[in-house]
Amino acid sequence: MVVFCDGPCMRLSTITNWAYGATVALTLASGGTMLLAASAQERERDAVEQRYRLDKATSRLGSEVYALSDHARQYLNTGDPTYKVVYGHDLEGLATVEQRIDHIDDAGASANELALLENAVRQADTLHDEQILAIDAFEAGNETVARQILFGAEYERQLDQVQALIVRFQDLLDRRTERTVQAATEVARLWKTVSEIVIAITGILFLCVLYFIFKQRVLRPVVKLSDIVGRLAEQDYTTELPDIDQIDEIGDMAKAVRIFRENGLERQRLEAERDVDLATQNRLLSMTQRMQSCDTLDDLLYVVKSFIPSITPGHAGRLYLLEDQRNAMVASCDWLGPRHSASEFPPSACWALRRGLPHRPANGNVDVPCHHLRLEGSKAPDTLCLPITAQGERLGLLYLEARDDETEKSTISEVYLNMLVENIALALANLRLSDALREMAMVDALTGLANRHRLDETLTTQAARLAREGKSLSCLMIDIDHFKRFNDKHGHEAGDLVLQEVGGVLKSSVRETERAFRYGGEEFLLLLPEVNVDAAARRAEEIRAKIAALQTTHIGKDLGTITVSVGVATAPEHCHVGVLVPTADAVLLKAKRNGRDRVEIAQLLQDHKTAG
Repeated sequence: MVVFCDGPCMRLSTITNWAYGATVALTLASGGTMLLAASAQERERDAVEQRYRLDKATSRLGSEVYALSDHARQYLNTGDPTYKVVYGHDLEGLATVEQRIDHIDDAGASANELALLENAVRQADTLHDEQILAIDAFEAGNETVARQILFGAEYERQLDQVQALIVRFQDLLDRRTERTVQAATEVARLWKTVSEIVIAITGILFLCVLYFIFKQRVLRPVVKLSDIVGRLAEQDYTTELPDIDQIDEIGDMAKAVRIFRENGLERQRLEAERDVDLATQNRLLSMTQRMQSCDTLDDLLYVVKSFIPSITPGHAGRLYLLEDQRNAMVASCDWLGPRHSASEFPPSACWALRRGLPHRPANGNVDVPCHHLRLEGSKAPDTLCLPITAQGERLGLLYLEARDDETEKSTISEVYLNMLVENIALALANLRLSDALREMAMVDALTGLANRHRLDETLTTQAARLAREGKSLSCLMIDIDHFKRFNDKHGHEAGDLVLQEVGGVLKSSVRETERAFRYGGEEFLLLLPEVNVDAAARRAEEIRAKIAALQTTHIGKDLGTITVSVGVATAPEHCHVGVLVPTADAVLLKAKRNGRDRVEIAQLLQDHKTAG
């Protein structure tokens, strides 16, 4: 059948435009109704969530109401003082009524509901006096009265009344929540129905008019990419991208989003590495500053032990120092419990010390392990040996090993390891130089004996120790007789030779715990710890005889006999340790007045008192 139009017919483009317009209008209408339905459902969820919050807040309040009664009753039933302590603790911990229901007010309870709940809490609090009265009666021996108070009908009636008020409060909540949920559900159902009708009409038009334009291959990728773009905008780069291989604008968009995600992941990785590098640099800087302020080796080892675990996370280790006398590397400190390296070994047992380079036989490197490692099985542990050198001198070794309990093995930058070792080497070298300079400042250059500065330091240390232990400290003050004649007759070089010869005798005469000092000019001093008066006098006589037996020549000329005068004083027999040196010096003057070339001993303290 062919149908003819009497009037002008609408063109196909016009019909398509009207269809587009109608589709847009219906789409907007459906979107609006869906938003209204979603808003109603949101109110419904809010009401249910508020009821949950109120139930949660009320449950703790209800438990507080009955907790004190339970503790008091359990104390009466068992007599266990623990229940009384718990009761007292809970009673002291109770806040005011207003404070206890504040969180319920915050959860959304109405004024009437709060008033009802406040009444219940106040009635529960009135039972505290009866609980305290019952506990006092029980402790006074009136168990019957105590039980009548806590287990009586009046007390149970009051508890039931509190329970009834709480139940009524919860009933009010349930009814209010039910009304809110029902109203929201009806509104949501209405708007949902309208939305479904509009969506159905829109769907028909959409399928009839726009199906050939907005196909599934366009809509679905756009929706997915829109969600992913939103996550990427929030810097959530962990989201996975859909597999879109279309060769069109959508494919180009997916490719651009993929590149953006990869750049974001790389940026996050670089930022994390930068933060780690910055933290490591700060720790190295702090460690270097602390080491530069160290005055002793113990201080330096403490700084190393404190900082290295954070600079090399996941690695245990040891710091070895070289003992020149024994030619051995000795562990000075360790951290995190290293297991594979010996605490002491010769330098030849470490390949890093042999080659003067870092040595790592594992972690992908094919190399021989060091001999100081204790190997368990055929597999070499992941270890790293770093030689510590300064100006070509071998000072020690920094040893690191990966811990077996670390799930993620952390890598350490070679640059930071080199900086770490260099800083430790510089600190050790500075400490050695400081010790050497201090030692030089404490030694007399001519005789090689300790000088007066070292005497003050040694005397303070020895005096404190021997005073604690109740032991003697003897002092020998020695002066070369007629020393001026050596300088006048043979010259100052001969006088220096005499000082050196006497110093050599004194140096060979002291034992391990004893020290010889050049006190000044031609005077010398010996400190003899744990040596009594008689032994000190014998030692003084032996030294005087050795010096007198010296045969000294200078430029082929015999300098003659060298004699000395010696003053002996012992603390505490002769004097207090604080005046030991002046006492020995005074006795030395007495020896000189009595003819020189002799030993004089100080007078005992009891003799002083008798003479006085």
